[in-house]
Amino acid sequence: MNKVKGFAVWITGLPASGKSSITGELVSRLNREGISPVVLESDAMRRVLTPEPTYALDERDRFYLQLSELGAMLARQGMPVIFDATANRQAYRDHARTRIARFVEVFVDCTVELCRYRDPKGIYQAASQGTASNVPGLQAVYETPPSPEVAVDCRQSPSVSAERIVAYLKEHCYI
Repeated sequence: MNKVKGFAVWITGLPASGKSSITGELVSRLNREGISPVVLESDAMRRVLTPEPTYALDERDRFYLQLSELGAMLARQGMPVIFDATANRQAYRDHARTRIARFVEVFVDCTVELCRYRDPKGIYQAASQGTASNVPGLQAVYETPPSPEVAVDCRQSPSVSAERIVAYLKEHCYI
């Protein structure tokens, strides 16, 4: 059982910016603190909520609304929640913020060029070949958070980024 009240951390950034690596490190750090967060990872959740995704704007709107509501429900039940999701529009993240009282937005700052170089899922390559459309940062807009609670540089190690997030959570009495 968790020893903290529910809260949510939304880790946002371009595809291939390092969100999932940071999430993995953050989960490990929180586990060492005796905290077991629920991770809502967009690719895994998309298989449940939109099994045949088209990534069209209306579908993304519905997906992020559903994801936010699920996270809000879990946080109200006392669970720490980590959103590992691009959420390319600020409105998606702002909606979650309105639904979750204890909310932290984390921006993973990374250039499109570096994300394209990393590209572990081949998203940018598929976009350049015309087989993927609506890739945030390329064909779809990515709205950089104007004032995230935590901003991390993708060139730092995931452990350094996770430590910065944990420090923020401790400093603001989330954990």
